Amino acid sequence: MAKVTRDDVARLAGTSTAVVSYVINNGPRPVAPATRERVLAAIKELGYRPDRVAQAMASRRTDLIGMVVPDARQPFFAEMAHAVEQAAAERGKMVLVGNSDYRREREVHYLRAFLGMRVSGLILVSQGLTESAAAEIEAWEARVVLLHERPEAIDDVAVVTDDIGGAQLATRHLLEHGHAYVACLGGPDDTPPVGDPVTDHVEGWRRAMLESGRSVEGRLFQAPFNRYDAYQVALKLLSGPDRPPAIFCSTDDQAIGVLRAARELRIDVPQDLAVAGFDDVKEAHLTDPPLTTVASDRPAMARAAVDLVLDDSLRLPGSRRDRVRQFPSGLVIRRSCGCT
Repeated sequence: MAKVTRDDVARLAGTSTAVVSYVINNGPRPVAPATRERVLAAIKELGYRPDRVAQAMASRRTDLIGMVVPDARQPFFAEMAHAVEQAAAERGKMVLVGNSDYRREREVHYLRAFLGMRVSGLILVSQGLTESAAAEIEAWEARVVLLHERPEAIDDVAVVTDDIGGAQLATRHLLEHGHAYVACLGGPDDTPPVGDPVTDHVEGWRRAMLESGRSVEGRLFQAPFNRYDAYQVALKLLSGPDRPPAIFCSTDDQAIGVLRAARELRIDVPQDLAVAGFDDVKEAHLTDPPLTTVASDRPAMARAAVDLVLDDSLRLPGSRRDRVRQFPSGLVIRRSCGCT
């Protein structure tokens, strides 16, 4: 069977190949609704499939969006990547996902690979771009949106949530249960001091403690972001002589590790230990007890990131305020904090 061409579609629809192209590519020129319907009907009848490779060569862009996350095994990043994929599909785009494993050289590797594929843009969950990564982006004149994290590089085109405010909400809520103080599980040693959500979560905890007149001295503990290593940290913390009455965890994955350690040590949650997290991953509903946490609107954030990365005006000069979209965060109360 002969391959169906754009000429065949134009002939059946009674229009030009240029108009067929405008319909397929949603531009650059408008097409009358009746004409569009004829073209779409012809495409369906003939079973025409556009040559995406040829389109990419002509436009020097593909229908792909590159996304780099630290670790897609962690529920938060998996759920965020899925939300981005759904938002991109609504715009007729596909998403390629790479895991940096929190390593700068891996991030640069994926940046180079995705840019070489002529992606339409990049969505990065980055702990701070290196000079080489920023140089790659500049050389390719790529559209880049930072999602979830807000480093200072590339003019802060970013979609974030209110990390400080959310952490304050969770810490205040734990204190309202009458605890003498709230300990905090922050990030590991190499957590960036600026722009990283966990850094902001710690800052929110610190502000809530200080505004209530409590000291933060000796009450911040470093822990990896994942539940497995956080579990090991929690075992030592909870089995020590100065076991805290309440813990705010910078991520839900950390909180899940804390809940596991508490159960193993036969510490009742929330009677003997109150726990709150941040992210509201789906598993937070299923922990025992269910986890009190801070939620953000991930689907809305994903749509905003996709809209920004496909925006032709993204690289135009603009103020920092105009180029950072912050979404509110809210407290989701479940039983791990002591509420019934």
